[in-house]
Amino acid sequence: MKYYLLGKSGLRVSELALGAMSFGTEWGWGTGIDEARKMLDLYLDNGGNFVDTADVYTNGSSEKMLGELLGEKRRRIVLSTKYTMNTHPGDPNGGGNHRKNMVRSVESSLQRLETDYIDLLYLHVWDGTTPVEEILRAMDDLVRAGKVLYVGISDTPAWQISRMQAIADLRGWSPLVALQVEYNLVERTTERDLIPMAHEMGLGVVPWSPLGGGLLSGKYPKEDFLKKSASTGFQGSRKTGIETLGRFTERNMQIVDVVKAVASEVQKSPAQVALAWLLSKSTVTSVLLGASKLAQLENNLGSLNTHLSPDQIERLDDISRIEMGFPHAVLANPMIRQTISGGIEVHRK
Repeated sequence: MKYYLLGKSGLRVSELALGAMSFGTEWGWGTGIDEARKMLDLYLDNGGNFVDTADVYTNGSSEKMLGELLGEKRRRIVLSTKYTMNTHPGDPNGGGNHRKNMVRSVESSLQRLETDYIDLLYLHVWDGTTPVEEILRAMDDLVRAGKVLYVGISDTPAWQISRMQAIADLRGWSPLVALQVEYNLVERTTERDLIPMAHEMGLGVVPWSPLGGGLLSGKYPKEDFLKKSASTGFQGSRKTGIETLGRFTERNMQIVDVVKAVASEVQKSPAQVALAWLLSKSTVTSVLLGASKLAQLENNLGSLNTHLSPDQIERLDDISRIEMGFPHAVLANPMIRQTISGGIEVHRK
């Protein structure tokens, strides 16, 4: 396991993070506490130190399990959680990015996690209504109170995040140090703005759903993308979740075919290949692993020993490539570059 600084902070995190969204069975799938204990021990034994959860995961059971399981191990763990989602249906202030929900969520998370502080607090999802100054000042107050050490953000437009980072810098408030985004072989649109923004603004990139909700594990037959499900959301099973998100497409199944072919060449599982591709990206700080079974986590950890050749990485890059869109495609056009440079190449050191 390698360790990297998280964004422009001094915090060291392992290259693989353990996602605890599956800790608990309240959503109709997941794992009980005995299996969760084995998964946590396996992860720590392999050198991991970065564990992620959220107040809403399995209706709070994920945080409760971690609180019970960590014990003295808490000191060596970089523990992150998130706030935003409404955990009090019917209450207009029971969810959102505002100060009231943030403080209430942090206080509840501290109790469930049985800890005095949260290492990293993420804004979970952009709500589109709360002023950014309110969010940043409330985060800074929690940091100054010692209840939170670092702050991050997830699932938010790049322009809002860069604006927030600039405001935090100008006002001397706690900066955002981490960005959680979906990033995998079937979802690469984050390469357009979010990932370059994070690199420029000092946020470490922590991809969630690195296997595309399980699609890149190769366990779903190609015929499944022709089927439609009446189920919605994440209730019931992971499969109904990725069906709801529209992941069973012709393009995505072609990507899975190439992942399987490379897996056969290196004698590894498709999941290990998909994770190894993500680990090869210099823009990624820590890849968030989610698993509901010990065997799945064990297999995913095998990505640390999965080595892809430049040719294999290029094949995976090519099959999953996205259109960069405007203005990126125009700015990369050779004629435009020639017009800008006048034929003189200028390089960054």
